[in-house]
Amino acid sequence: MPNRNIDHAFTARSRTGASFEPTYAGALSFMRRKYTKDVKGADAVVWGIPFDAAVTNRPGARFGPQAIRRASTILDNDPQYPFSRDLFEHLAVVDYGDCLLDSGNHQKTPGTIQREAARILKSGAFLLSLGGDHFVTWPLLKAHAAIHGPLALVQFDAHQDTWPDDGKRIDHGSFVGRAVKEGLIDPDRSIQIGIRTHAPDTFGIKIIYGHEVEEMRTSDIAYAIVDRTGGRKTYVTFDIDCLDPAFAPGTGTPVAGGPSSAKILSVLRQLTQIDIVGADIVEVAPAYDHADITAIAGSMVAMHYLGLLAERKARLEELNNSNHSAAGLNQASGI
Repeated sequence: MPNRNIDHAFTARSRTGASFEPTYAGALSFMRRKYTKDVKGADAVVWGIPFDAAVTNRPGARFGPQAIRRASTILDNDPQYPFSRDLFEHLAVVDYGDCLLDSGNHQKTPGTIQREAARILKSGAFLLSLGGDHFVTWPLLKAHAAIHGPLALVQFDAHQDTWPDDGKRIDHGSFVGRAVKEGLIDPDRSIQIGIRTHAPDTFGIKIIYGHEVEEMRTSDIAYAIVDRTGGRKTYVTFDIDCLDPAFAPGTGTPVAGGPSSAKILSVLRQLTQIDIVGADIVEVAPAYDHADITAIAGSMVAMHYLGLLAERKARLEELNNSNHSAAGLNQASGI
């Protein structure tokens, strides 16, 4: 079998290119990317954060990174739909493994996540994080905002996560309000999609409720997101419970009445105009899943992030090549 290998996560000689190994075998890194702590030269780094001590209902999202990696094996090799290209032909992606957390000292968790995220971001790579419950997004926002300043937040979720917070809570239901208070995100440039619950305060963040998502076309939802973020550097966080439990049963706080995976993936596909500087997928809890439905949806969300990144890199390369060609023509003509 020429050009095929096994355990590409360890045997890969390059950070680009498909693995061409059986989907049912081999080491389960995200989309068969090479496992390494060396992020030099990587365009994107995939990182797991196995933490779920902040949940207010069912635990189990600590197993989310494992489940998403396992489900992602079907996405390697062929050109990735709907991007019609091998995302890894030119995009260098590595799997950094998981964050090491002290399971007996949760107060140390946010600092640990923030510091390691900051080290990864220092390389200049795009950070794609796999949760874990939604609390992990708060230290991730801190690490990204330290580089980019206040961010626009695009949040796909059934919950606003703006409940009262004293700044010390380990709680996945209050981190958004805390992020606003700390100046990590700009509420006037932030938007939440799929919300199907009520919280006491919106903090000025625009909301597209679940019933509105059902009534809107995907292009209209995407336009609302692009318009709201207004060109600001953007962090995208995707709580898998944004989807209806029919499409994502494996999560801690499912809420009926949500959109399909097809509809929301179509929205993601259309966010090409947004300057996404970081992203995560959280709250996948495989103990409540069936036939990997939720994990597959989570892996597709993560793959879409990389697809948007690959297309952005391709556009920049085409623009640079075009500028170089124009400069050469101008030189040749004496302009």
